[in-house]
Amino acid sequence: MIEVAAAVIQRADGAFLLAQRPAGKVYAGYWEFPGGKVEPGEPAESALARELHEELGIEIGPAYPWITRVFTYPHGTVRLQFFRVFTWKNQPHPREDQAIAWQEPGAPMATPMLPANAPVLASLALPAEYAITNAGQYGIAEMLSRLERSLAQGLKLLQVREPHLTDDDRSLFTRQVLGLAHRYGCKVLVKAPFPGADGLHLTASQLMTIHDRPQAPLVAASCHTREELERAMRLGLDFAVLGPLREMSTADKSPALGWDGFRDLACFSSIPIYAIGGLTRSDMENAWRAGAHGVAMIRGAWR
Repeated sequence: MIEVAAAVIQRADGAFLLAQRPAGKVYAGYWEFPGGKVEPGEPAESALARELHEELGIEIGPAYPWITRVFTYPHGTVRLQFFRVFTWKNQPHPREDQAIAWQEPGAPMATPMLPANAPVLASLALPAEYAITNAGQYGIAEMLSRLERSLAQGLKLLQVREPHLTDDDRSLFTRQVLGLAHRYGCKVLVKAPFPGADGLHLTASQLMTIHDRPQAPLVAASCHTREELERAMRLGLDFAVLGPLREMSTADKSPALGWDGFRDLACFSSIPIYAIGGLTRSDMENAWRAGAHGVAMIRGAWR
């Protein structure tokens, strides 16, 4: 196994840095996220900082662990540990005869992409905040009002989860949410197939009973254990939600993980993971440090 640390260096406008492999290297001319090999006994974060200084002349700030991909090339099997980097010193510039380019979100992708890097792009497109509706507490009219305010402020990923509504009320509410969210370009996941929804969010029990990924553009699942996360990864789900972080789950009485427990379970995950359980937007930094893609919130999303 060849251990590699790779950086998603991302600007405030969402653009991220790609590097083109120079002539003389394996896969010369292919684009990839910058980084390099981890030496034996070297922490991946240290290897990343060293490689980025050598390749790009930058001194990075915090490197947040993100996802890990294993890919087999003709020359060997590589385990790529991806880190997200939002702050750095100096302007990136090529120091090893490689080309570099800022990739704008939604713009035509630089090609060809190194095979192990290409699947990462879909994960990178996920927003850091995943909001979950709570009409059972606020009432439908108030929930829709709070939702519209959040959509106007940039909310882009939402789950409709309303176990306390009747079937008829839930169906009507879901249609209203879809119409409202889609006007703002927000994607909506639901608990069961629904016309116009952008995807499905599975419960942990549903996750453990299926053997194939459901047919939907986006599929996510709630997880509480490493076994459940492993199932979500094997099925190729788009992301998972892991918790509870601070509060015991009222649904299945799962104990709170805390950040250390979350970090242990999320380590080396191949799909993005959102932390959930008594969190607010102020917890984003801690979530990133623990390996989360972002935070999922019910009450915290609507305050």
